Amino acid sequence: MRLVILDDYDLASEWAAKYIRNRIIQFKPSADRYFTLGLPTGSTPLGCYRKLIEYHKNGDLSFKYVKTFNMDEYVGECDCTDHFSREVLSMQDLHKLSKYCKTRAADAAGLPRDHPESYHSYMWNNFFKHIDIEPQNTHILDGNASNLQTECEAFEQKITAAGGIELFVGGIGPDGHIAFNEPGSSLVSRTRVKTLAKDTIVANARFFGNDLSKVPTMTLTVGVGTVMDAREVMILITGAHKAFALYKAIEEGVNHMWTVSAFQQHPRTIFVCDEDATLELRVKTVKYFKGLMHVHNQLVEPMLSVKDYMD
Repeated sequence: MRLVILDDYDLASEWAAKYIRNRIIQFKPSADRYFTLGLPTGSTPLGCYRKLIEYHKNGDLSFKYVKTFNMDEYVGECDCTDHFSREVLSMQDLHKLSKYCKTRAADAAGLPRDHPESYHSYMWNNFFKHIDIEPQNTHILDGNASNLQTECEAFEQKITAAGGIELFVGGIGPDGHIAFNEPGSSLVSRTRVKTLAKDTIVANARFFGNDLSKVPTMTLTVGVGTVMDAREVMILITGAHKAFALYKAIEEGVNHMWTVSAFQQHPRTIFVCDEDATLELRVKTVKYFKGLMHVHNQLVEPMLSVKDYMD
C-alpha cells in the first residue's frame, strides 16, 4: 500500500492525473488491447479530470483505446419514500426503507440521463466530451433499467468481457464509503442496488438545491469486491472533512463500517491525499510516507507522452 501526500488539492489532483497518464501510455493500448479504467464521480476527481483533459488537448494523451467503467448511478425516486419523512430518517427507517425498496426496485424511476445531476451528465460534461474516447467504450450503470438486478449483473459481465479493470480510481465519503458501499456493506459485495445512508443523502443535497426531497435515496453501485478485483486501485482523499476516514483506512484494521479500509488488503493500492486529509493521522505515519515521496514520484516522473510512441 502506498500513501502519497501532496501539499494541497491541486497538487494531489495533478499527481493522480500524471499517474493515470503514465499508466495508460505504458500499457500501449491498441485496437485489440484496450486499457480499462474505473472512474468515480463527485467533487474530488474534478481536478484530476481537468488535468487529463489538458494532457489530451496538448496531444500527450489519447483515450481512443480506453474503456471506462463508472462506479455508480442514481436510481432516483421510488414511491416507497412516501412512507417516510425524508428529513428525519432514522436508522430504523432506513432499514425498513431498504427492505421495502427491494420489492419495489423494478418500479423505481431513475434520473433521466440528461438530468444535470445524473452521473451520465456529470461524466459527459466534466470529462468525456472533452477527450477522444468513443461513446461505446464508456460504461455507466443505467438507473432507468426495467430490471435493475439484471442491469447490475450485466455490468459485471461487461467488466469481465473487457478483461477486468486495469486501474480503478475512486473517491470516498466522510464516512469512508467507496462508490456507494455505505457503512456495513459487505467487503466482498458485487454490483447491486443500494439504499443510501442518511449522511450520504444529506451530503448530496448540495447538488439538488439543498432540497432533501429531491435527493435520490437509491443507487446502483459497484461492490467492494468489484473494485478489489481490479489489478490496481487508486483512491483520492482530500479535505479535512475526510481526515478521519483516511485515518480509518490507513491506521486501523479492516472494518465493514469503513468500507475503504478493505483496500489495505489489495496488493496494489495507492491512496493520494492532500495535507488537510492527514490531520487525524499520527505524526510518525505522515513522516514515514512523506519520506517515501522520492520513490512515489518515480511513478509519475518523467511524464510520458503518446508523441514519443508515434511511428
